[in-house]
Amino acid sequence: MSIPAISVGDLADDAVVLDVREPGEWAAGRVPNAVHVPLGELPARLADLPRSEGPLPVICRSGGRSAQAVAFLLARGVDAVNVEGGTQAWAQAGKPLDSDGPEPYVV
Repeated sequence: MSIPAISVGDLADDAVVLDVREPGEWAAGRVPNAVHVPLGELPARLADLPRSEGPLPVICRSGGRSAQAVAFLLARGVDAVNVEGGTQAWAQAGKPLDSDGPEPYVV
């Protein structure tokens, strides 16, 4: 199965995205407007997915877990797209990040 993807450059800074990373990663730094559903919880939390016009962007740290999530979602009829390079690429592109603590997100 081919996993559809979008680059961070093509994703608006205010886009609503699904973040499938673990809680510690989420707290360290995340895309603004992200909805947090760790990959392992995704099957039980499909009702928590954000609504979007067009494909739902899915992000993780570097793109591997989000690709798994996109494959899972596509198989269930959810239109989703993998954010290439993940949060690392987002931060490297100089895009804004939110965090819960004083430590900045490290790429």
